[in-house]
Amino acid sequence: MDIRTLLDHTALSQTLDRLAYQIYERHLDFEDVALVSLQPRGVELGRRVHERLKKLSGEEMIHHGELDITFYRDDFRRRDGVLVPAKTNLDFSIEGKEIVLIDDVLFTGRTVRSGLDALLDFGRPANVELLVLIDRRYSRELPVQPDYTGRTVDVVKDERVQVEWSENDKNNRVTLFSEQND
Repeated sequence: MDIRTLLDHTALSQTLDRLAYQIYERHLDFEDVALVSLQPRGVELGRRVHERLKKLSGEEMIHHGELDITFYRDDFRRRDGVLVPAKTNLDFSIEGKEIVLIDDVLFTGRTVRSGLDALLDFGRPANVELLVLIDRRYSRELPVQPDYTGRTVDVVKDERVQVEWSENDKNNRVTLFSEQND
């Protein structure tokens, strides 16, 4: 198995800082802005961006929620095992809010579509922007493009991007690997 580091801990930290700055610059006032992370893999990214944004803006009350999309996926009935949804935590109204939808890797766009479907069951936002850590640019099945991108990579279908978050926040990284044998 061939493994290549896309973002080491330092580069990942700088990327998260940049993403938070970009959100801050675009919105400045966060009264009607909410970050919504897609379960399961967008949650850690969302938490880290949320913390950086609170420090950067000086505002303690920036809305952040977590949205489960298990039953909104178009492939949920095709899976063999029993599906166990994660917890949705949206303790604020999204009605009329500027939503920043957060996920770790943008691949086909189907997860984002599911997230949009799930989000609309909670209300009608004024606007939805997409933040992704990694954009796998040439693999879209749906016309979805991110507004905020940590890094864009060109990969083949057999390659996978893995985002690793450490509990002590000291060894986070993003890797690209292929299980293809030469």
